[in-house]
Amino acid sequence: MSLTVSNDLLDQAKAGEVDDAAFVACVRDSLPYAWSLISDLVKQREHTGAEFADNTVPPPDEAARGQLLRALASDAMRGALERHFGVKLAFQNCHRVAVFAPSATAAHAEFVTARSQILNQSPELVDC
Repeated sequence: MSLTVSNDLLDQAKAGEVDDAAFVACVRDSLPYAWSLISDLVKQREHTGAEFADNTVPPPDEAARGQLLRALASDAMRGALERHFGVKLAFQNCHRVAVFAPSATAAHAEFVTARSQILNQSPELVDC
């Protein structure tokens, strides 16, 4: 299961639109490793003023890897995280998460190319 959804949030969804802040809180509480990694990257990018910050360290275990995959493979979750943090997210392999300033369109466009994906490959990532 991707998210641990409270009865209140489920009722909200059944009644109509879901409050973005409530959904973001659900993602934060359900996927703490993914939340922490993205939060830390946002802080790093803000601190350095760089166009983007990225993670190149594999998750500590399969549960953490699964959290990243769930958070970033879901359009709804990824969009909510991008709106909440005011960034654009990108993802390569099973762990290379990057957060981009909204103005970093060229850097983001380069990061998501087939060339960048291929250059990010290594033998130890074959089964990730």
